[in-house]
Amino acid sequence: MFMSSFAYPSAENIAACPTARVELGDRREPLPDMLACSLSLPGEAWSGRIARSAVEAVLHAHGLDRLAPAAVQVTGELLAAAWRLDPGGSVYLSARYRDDTLRIAAYDGHQAHGNARLAAHCEARRRAALRLLRVVVRECGGEWGFGDSREPGGGTRTWVTLPRAGALAYLPGRGVPFGSPGR
Repeated sequence: MFMSSFAYPSAENIAACPTARVELGDRREPLPDMLACSLSLPGEAWSGRIARSAVEAVLHAHGLDRLAPAAVQVTGELLAAAWRLDPGGSVYLSARYRDDTLRIAAYDGHQAHGNARLAAHCEARRRAALRLLRVVVRECGGEWGFGDSREPGGGTRTWVTLPRAGALAYLPGRGVPFGSPGR
């Protein structure tokens, strides 16, 4: 049976589509390895606060509160660098947790330069803007880098990996529960 993309499906075709049956007893809390969150933010100075709060909330929801000090610091540095290098653009932030490692990436719209001298200058500016990030990542035993974004529209992808053990050791005793005073 040919079905035009403009035609409504028949009731029998809809009824043939399986539905997921979820019982209330099947609900479970999000596990750490289920953490996969992304959001788009305007390339503005105040976006860092939103991003830091979002990362902290997502870590809390997945039982990873103790990773927050390192993750929140890194997130703020990523957003600050994106704002400095592409003010007024937009930033896409992604956070994932797999294999006991938190991965955070920021995509900004700053395009690569065709001129080698200009590209080297721009790379030096980005590295300088990420000095504190570099220290946090080193203290956590992680890795970081940046390069051309593979996203449509191009730009730059800056990424960080924070191993769980290293992030737990970063600022020991500072991983206070989400929403507590001083947060």
